[in-house]
Amino acid sequence: MASTVDIANYALNIIGASNISAFDENSKAARLVNQRYEGVRDAVFRSHPWNCLIKRSELAQEVEEPSFGYAHQYALPSDPFCLRVLEFSNGSLSYPQDNMTSNTGGPVFVIEGRKLLTDEGTVRIKYIARITDPQQYDALLTEALAARLASEIAYALTGSTSVSQLSDALYRDKLREARFVDGTEGAPQKLEASDFIESRF
Repeated sequence: MASTVDIANYALNIIGASNISAFDENSKAARLVNQRYEGVRDAVFRSHPWNCLIKRSELAQEVEEPSFGYAHQYALPSDPFCLRVLEFSNGSLSYPQDNMTSNTGGPVFVIEGRKLLTDEGTVRIKYIARITDPQQYDALLTEALAARLASEIAYALTGSTSVSQLSDALYRDKLREARFVDGTEGAPQKLEASDFIESRF
């Protein structure tokens, strides 16, 4: 299975650069990889609800309430770190993140900083987690991550606009393939209106 150094070397190979042995070695390639890897990883993770990164959690309500707008606030998970909330549930009804409104017409919940604000007294979420162990990544996600890293460091390392453009095109191809395979894995979800939606009509 791939390690972070393996992913970095895959990225370096894409742009024709030499391998590194560690992120902290004294080389330009290692310094660039070390500088960009975590930011690139999180950006790729946030770009799609990758099955291998999904976690579920019931959040603890905080004593301090929001100043206005909502009755309660909850801290987003930090272990593993929540990168993006995919689904919200109050314990009986579940809402996708997109286009959900409360009885007052506002969003059922909002994310502000590292807090989730809502009027609901129970909060369960499905979220994209910052999984740092590459051995847990799907193989196609690993390839997409390496290709994105290559596109980010290509010009700085090679000085070639064409290499940069080619690596960016490769990343888009790898991302498209990975998203398709990931999105078609598992049983399809039944799309239907929730009791919450139906009660409004």
